[in-house]
Formats: sequence, structure tokens, C-alpha cells
Amino acid sequence: MSVVTAMDVFDIRFPTSRDLDGSDAMNPDPDYSAAYLVLRTDAADGHEGHGFVFTIGRGNEVETAAIAALREHLLGRDAEELLADMGATWKLLVHDSQLRWLGPEKGVMHMAIGAVVNALWDLKAKRAGLPLWELLSRMSPEELVALVDFRYLSDALTPDEALGLLRAVVPGREDRRRQLLAEGYPAYTTTPGWLGYSDAKLSQLAREAVAEGFGQIKLKVGASVEDDIRRVRAARDAVGPEVGIAVDANQRWDVQEAIEWIRQLAPYGIAWVEEPTSPDDILGHAAIARAVTPVPVATGEHVQNRVVFKQMLQAGSLQVLQLDAARVAGVNENIAILLLAAKFGVRVCPHAGGVGLCEMVQHLAMFDFVAVSGSKEERMIEFVDHLHEHFAAPVEVRGGRYWPPTAPGAGGEMLTASLADYRYPDGAVWAAGAGAAVERSAVEI
Repeated sequence: MSVVTAMDVFDIRFPTSRDLDGSDAMNPDPDYSAAYLVLRTDAADGHEGHGFVFTIGRGNEVETAAIAALREHLLGRDAEELLADMGATWKLLVHDSQLRWLGPEKGVMHMAIGAVVNALWDLKAKRAGLPLWELLSRMSPEELVALVDFRYLSDALTPDEALGLLRAVVPGREDRRRQLLAEGYPAYTTTPGWLGYSDAKLSQLAREAVAEGFGQIKLKVGASVEDDIRRVRAARDAVGPEVGIAVDANQRWDVQEAIEWIRQLAPYGIAWVEEPTSPDDILGHAAIARAVTPVPVATGEHVQNRVVFKQMLQAGSLQVLQLDAARVAGVNENIAILLLAAKFGVRVCPHAGGVGLCEMVQHLAMFDFVAVSGSKEERMIEFVDHLHEHFAAPVEVRGGRYWPPTAPGAGGEMLTASLADYRYPDGAVWAAGAGAAVERSAVEI
């Protein structure tokens, strides 16, 4: 038996706003940040569980406080008991009768629970000596279904239906695992497309992306339709007719505005339009999807839980589902979302970028291929070439593909030196004047 002895919380921020990395129509000056935690036990193996919530700067201290509020559920508990039944552990955190009032199952508290759940999965995978994607892919259909809370889902997906989906792809698991190791998983890149970049920088980065093997790029849009037409045209000239160009409005438009804007961009060959309106507007997304077909609608990075995903799938609101590793309540809820996508036959192209999201979400996509959907058809993982050097097991992307991680864990572990240097506001980088200091976060290590 080992006991959870500590949950250390860090406010980590990177001054990406200096170069407008990550800039878009709704978020012009993001500082990529992580409300970060480390779970420690008294086990002799010394393994730790690492997880985080991604934010873009101000408010990161609120998220760290939410994570810290979960300490009482973990400190002093039997780690083996928590890890042995991750379905029960998920419910222990999500079904807290008082914390639920802050959601329920959405917002800052739900995301904080996701960070803790992901840290526990990181610890479980390290103890198993496996990367998370492989740990999940080795679980039986019955074990996977036991991880999912089917409350609020059973009108669209029952446990028996989920078992049927998972059992149907068991026979090809090992072949797909070998294929994944041999071929990798397709990626697309947003690196050329930040809204603050000049046309010359966009075009140069787009050409470089094609030369590196990417078959699709993504551009941020939504500030000015004239500018967007010019930028999409420049990108099309740079990459040629065969490379996909997706566009991402980051929730900028009302419904009718979105329809009219997308129709003006459609002649340049749009692979999908992402987050055209509020992530909560299920019927608005459905109306847009009907009006702009055959341009697919993609969304998911701000969809707050499995219930909203369920309704979007039922309403035909999306044709590309973009789950995020750090938005919902961790691995368990993302497994539910993958099962819903499989039931409705919708392709999954995960959202990444940010800081650490590429490292984490690749595990979910690869698990989906091996053990849930069994498909990579028209599926790809977002890639942004920022901040990977701060992670113990940085992503390997080459030839326009993610290559499966082999290091044990869930991918979210930052280097100790990076935690020290980028802790806000007193880490070395911030103390040296990388950004304006504000009142010290109330959450301490």
C-alpha cells in the first residue's frame, strides 16, 4: 500500500504574447499558461503524477486555486485503491455534492478535476511502465466501459452499445498498434496561421509546413473579412491546390454572420471552419452546418462536457469533433466523448497547440485508433511548434506525422527547471521582466 502524501500546485506562464504566438480574433495577446499539479506518494518507486489545465494567462491563479481545493479528496488516501478503479475515482471527484454546485460538470472546477484525473492516469501509466495510449489500448472493453459515467448519455449511447463498439474492433487491435508504430498518426499545423502574423510570415511558414510534410494547415480568421480573404488567398498561393486549409474563428461570429463570412472564404477550398460561434450554441452550430455545407463545421476545444458533445452530435452541429485533453474532466470523460463520436460516425481531429496539449492529446487519438474507432481516415491531430522543449517527453512530429510516444506516462510532465523558471510571478523569466508583475497568486507550492 502507498499513500498520496502531497499535491503541489504551480502557476506556470510563458510570455508568448511578446511575439503574438497563439493570437486570434478573440485572444489577441495570449500568454500560454498551465495551472499545474504534481501528485506524490510514499511508494518506493518514486513515481509522480503530473497534470495541468491550459489557460492563456490572467485567471491562471483562479484555476490553480480550484485544483488546490481538491486536495482533501486525495491526501492520505490509498493510491492503489484510487488507481485500481479510475471510474469510481472519477465519480468521487465529479460527484462531490458541494463542488458540483460550482458547475455542475463545467467551468473552472470541472477543468480542475480533469487536471487531477489526468495526473492520476499519468501515475497509473508510469507504474505500468507504459505510455498512456498503450495502457488504455490494452484494457478490455469491459474495463473501458467501467471508466465512463453514462448518466445523461444513455438516450444516445448505452453501456451495452459502447461494449458492442469496443468489442467489434478488438480483433484488429494488434495490427493497428503495429501500423501506428510503423506509420505514425497524421498531423496538421496551425504554426503558420496566427492572426498577428504578417502575410509574408504566413506565406513563408505555410511553404515550410508543406516542405515538412504537412497535408493541412490552419489559419485564424474573424477580425476582418477582407483581411481573411487576402490571407486565405495568400496561403492558397503558398501551398498549392492539394494542401488543405482549415480556418478557425475562435467563436467570433453570430450565426448569420458566420454563414455569410464562410461563404466568402469557401471558394478558396476550406477544409473546415472551426468554432464559428459560441461553443454553447448547439442549434446555432447546426444552422451554420446546414447553410455552409459542404464546408464541414469543427468544434470541441471549448465544449465543456460530454453532455454538450452528445447534443451536438444528435443535432448535426459538427462534422469534425475536436476534443481537448484539458477542457473536460480528464481521460475518463474523453473516453466517453470518443465513444459518442464512434456511435455517430463522426471523425475526431483533436485540438492541441497551447502548452503541453500536443504532448497529452496524442495519447487519446492513438488510443482511439487502436481500440475505439479503428480508423485514421480523414483524422489528424493539431500541431503547433511551441514550448515542447519544456516537457520530459516532448512530442515527436516529423514528415507531417506524430510518432507514438514510448515513455511511460500521460505526456504532461514538465521539466523541473521549466517549473522554476516560468512560475508566475517570481520565476526567473518573470522576475527578469518578461511581463508585468501582479499580485502574487494565493496558491503556493
